[in-house]
Amino acid sequence: MSDKSMRRLGRRSALTGLAGASVTLPYFWTRRAHAAQQLTVRTPGGAYDEVKGPTVYEPFRKATGIEVIPVPATVAKLLAMHRSGQMEVDLIDTGDDVLLQLDLAGALEPLDLKGFKRTNPDDIEATVKHKAFVGCFNYAMVMGFHTAAYPKGKEPKSWAEFWDIKAFPGPRTLADMASGAPDLEFALLADGVAMDKLYPLDIDRAFKSLSRVRPAITKFWDTGALSAQMLADKEVVLAALWSTRLGVAIDKGAPLGAQWNQNAVLGQAYGIPKGSRNAEAAYAFIDFSLSPEIQGAWLKPYKAIPVNQKSYSATSPELLDPATNLPWTKSKGYVRDIVWWSESRPKVNAAWSKWIAQ
Repeated sequence: MSDKSMRRLGRRSALTGLAGASVTLPYFWTRRAHAAQQLTVRTPGGAYDEVKGPTVYEPFRKATGIEVIPVPATVAKLLAMHRSGQMEVDLIDTGDDVLLQLDLAGALEPLDLKGFKRTNPDDIEATVKHKAFVGCFNYAMVMGFHTAAYPKGKEPKSWAEFWDIKAFPGPRTLADMASGAPDLEFALLADGVAMDKLYPLDIDRAFKSLSRVRPAITKFWDTGALSAQMLADKEVVLAALWSTRLGVAIDKGAPLGAQWNQNAVLGQAYGIPKGSRNAEAAYAFIDFSLSPEIQGAWLKPYKAIPVNQKSYSATSPELLDPATNLPWTKSKGYVRDIVWWSESRPKVNAAWSKWIAQ
């Protein structure tokens, strides 16, 4: 990552720490004391829990006696719980951008990793450690391609080439505003902006760039499942999509490939909400799931990248840059600035609504 990206993430960490000084939650639980305890965790559900169940939840239950109960909850619902003083979940497992929103609303407890027993906090990537939440894995928005249209090595190698409809013909898909964020960064990269000069994003310039590629966009996708399905079905031959979705599709036999150059690094993270009835157990779970062994066991089949650097060796080979043996997110990516998006999403949404209606 560039020095500027690191400084930006430092600014983000400082911003998320305004709620108060960081403290270590109690950590003197015993297996016997928690023999019948349940930990309610907000998760994305679906395939996420299908993988995490046998690789994290069940090992955690065996180690501590604490049963993990995954539940769904939108950010709006979580904020409503906080405002009513009736928090119904003990731990939040979601995107780091959502946790930033919750932290700015005062809904998260400060989080100090120094009390960990299983995980060395120094092994966790600095860019995912914040005052009130911590990353649990990284993934990315990448360029996916259908190998029937573009054999590996023949696909576009940059977003400028993705935007070049004449040199690289074929239907494409990009993210809709409804997915959380349209691909403004890719539009700017395609227009010649350097990765370390992206933020603050030039919104007007990004939409002008999007207009150039729009004739080749079959549909803007609003869910990760749709993006992967469109590419697998060859409804499109090029796509910007989540690396986890692309990896699962490839594992299922879809003739697809990934181009990692100029990937946008995204993060999943943990935060303990204020009002958690089992904050101690939540803290223990975070510690457990960030340990090197559990990160490797969980994230290899999930096709995601560990935040514990001691787990890199257990990462799926296709997620590592063979030139550096580091994750592609570190060698070829930039970190999406969730602080900028938090501050600018209303303005982007207004610009998107006007642009998409044209």
